[in-house]
Amino acid sequence: METLTAYDQELFLFLNNLGSETWDEFWLVVTNKLSSIPLYALLLFFMYQKFGLKGMLITMVVVAAMITATDQLSDFFKNFIQRPRPCKIFSWEETMRFIAPRCGRYGYFSGHATSSMATAVFAGLALQSKYRNLIFILLFWAVFVGYSRIYVGVHYPLDVFTGMIAGGLLGFAFYRIQQFFVRKYT
Repeated sequence: METLTAYDQELFLFLNNLGSETWDEFWLVVTNKLSSIPLYALLLFFMYQKFGLKGMLITMVVVAAMITATDQLSDFFKNFIQRPRPCKIFSWEETMRFIAPRCGRYGYFSGHATSSMATAVFAGLALQSKYRNLIFILLFWAVFVGYSRIYVGVHYPLDVFTGMIAGGLLGFAFYRIQQFFVRKYT
């Protein structure tokens, strides 16, 4: 486990130090949760087009449950594992780039990575019959959001990777739930 942690820290420092002041504002926008609102609005519109009003409302309830599940699972692991975030390692102040507006206590695993991947998998699968390539765009977006957490200095790569795996599994599970309820009630 110590070897894995050491590799994770080395990879973090490498990826984090690829950044430059030129790109800092861009990555701060990417990592900001509010920046994804236009994408969510577009996905909601696509859901309405595919499932109608009733199906879209069912989808919204399922998505609310999915996001709650991603947040709660991420918080549970953060508080259970209690792995300090890289921005909390004060001996790294000279070696890493920390540009995020704040730094939480614990970071394993990334809630941003979990929720963005869950959204990507869920929406990509739910809309695949109407928008075949959308899933690839959404998966790219989720990876982009995940990397932004490393760039701004608040998560290790393993935090992001684990969050993406958990998010993918939750996104698939909630897609199946949504399909069941849409078929049953529409």
